[in-house]
Amino acid sequence: MRMHFVASETETAQSALTELTERYGQHRWREADVVVALGGDGLMLSVMHQNKGLPVYGMNRGTVGFMMNDYAVGDLPERIAAAEETVTNPLAMTATTADGREYVALAINEVSLLRAGPQAAKLRISVNGRVRLDELICDGALLCTPAGSTAYNYSANGPILPMGSDVLALTAIAAFRPRRWRGAILPRAAVVRFDVLEPEKRPVMADADSRGVDSVRAVEIRSEASIKHRLLFDPGHGLEERLTREQFV
Repeated sequence: MRMHFVASETETAQSALTELTERYGQHRWREADVVVALGGDGLMLSVMHQNKGLPVYGMNRGTVGFMMNDYAVGDLPERIAAAEETVTNPLAMTATTADGREYVALAINEVSLLRAGPQAAKLRISVNGRVRLDELICDGALLCTPAGSTAYNYSANGPILPMGSDVLALTAIAAFRPRRWRGAILPRAAVVRFDVLEPEKRPVMADADSRGVDSVRAVEIRSEASIKHRLLFDPGHGLEERLTREQFV
């Protein structure tokens, strides 16, 4: 098995990188059968954004490691061969700024809109070209994939989505009007548009997996079915099991 190892910059991850490459060798990315990521969830997201073909097997050398397997040096090819594969599609964001420029980015977890000033944001929400909410006054809102539903979405009291579900979660962040509006569950094929109301008075930024765009006027989001990210997990510890377990903690 030809493995390409990637590690975060921490001392723990770099030490693991040295140990594993000495034992199993290091193949170039384009020649490898699998990418082995050593770090935390931030590294995993970075690797997934760079890689759109090879399966990725992560081992936790970071903090939370929700998307990672336990770290062990021995029998790594056997573990990878026996691993369960989970496929996820990213979200494609097109953000239009105040000066008319467009920014396109992919998000594996979520696309979020956040107020960028002292006053609450005002957003109009449309789904498939139809206005569904004329005005949402809030700190922000986000649209997330099932893979990202336990991240920022869960912190904002959004629902955890099963991996096999063809749905996205639209979640409000500190909604003021409508009072306590929590959001909606939408089909994966839905195209969601946020229009920023009163953008000069109430500036808003957009963020796709920690890549931000300031002073947005409109953001359109859709699931990018043509891109598939392949994640590998040890048997019985796949992402579906982790999402279920998270709801009973």
